[in-house]
Amino acid sequence: MKTAITLLAAMSLFAASPDTTGIPATPAPKTILFFGNSLTAGYGVGADQAFPAIIGRRIDSLHWPYQVINAGLSGETSAGGKSRIGWILRQPVDIFVLELGANDGLRGIPVAATTANLQAIIDSVKRKYPAAKIVVAGMQALPTMGSTYTTAFRGIFPQLAAKNKAALIPFLLQGVGGIPQLNQADGIHPTEQGHRIVANNVWQVLRPLLK
Repeated sequence: MKTAITLLAAMSLFAASPDTTGIPATPAPKTILFFGNSLTAGYGVGADQAFPAIIGRRIDSLHWPYQVINAGLSGETSAGGKSRIGWILRQPVDIFVLELGANDGLRGIPVAATTANLQAIIDSVKRKYPAAKIVVAGMQALPTMGSTYTTAFRGIFPQLAAKNKAALIPFLLQGVGGIPQLNQADGIHPTEQGHRIVANNVWQVLRPLLK
């Protein structure tokens, strides 16, 4: 079963009619939902080469009962994610990977506002699916934003993880950010090779949650 599927396909899957043949149905796989921006969506490389799809294929190869859903949206800010989360949560979620905030950092949005928006997203997940495991992907602002802002911004993610007892990916782009050959011409979005490294960063944190 191909685990890396689009959000619309997933919504159709969960809306399908139940089996009425009398044959016991195969238990539905658990859902890992990646909720993020262009990094998750696979800007410039395509969703099938983005890190969520790479993780989905890895899970497939292990024959583990999970499906990966890519709910990335290019250009998404934390405020946009807060507005969108209600629609996303109309489907079951067992593991929720939150990858938002990078666009806030690029725009210099106040740290307090970003923190509040991300917390609101996490709160929405907890209310709808209290048993869901949450993973927070750490991000960093560009040095051009100044040391005061970049330090405060970097602290958003470990603080949210600690407050919500969530797993933390310390820095999603570790080993990729700032390395020209691993990024596209804009210097921001990873190449296919870069996404493979990002997938490894995520996998180190995600795999223990799948056991």
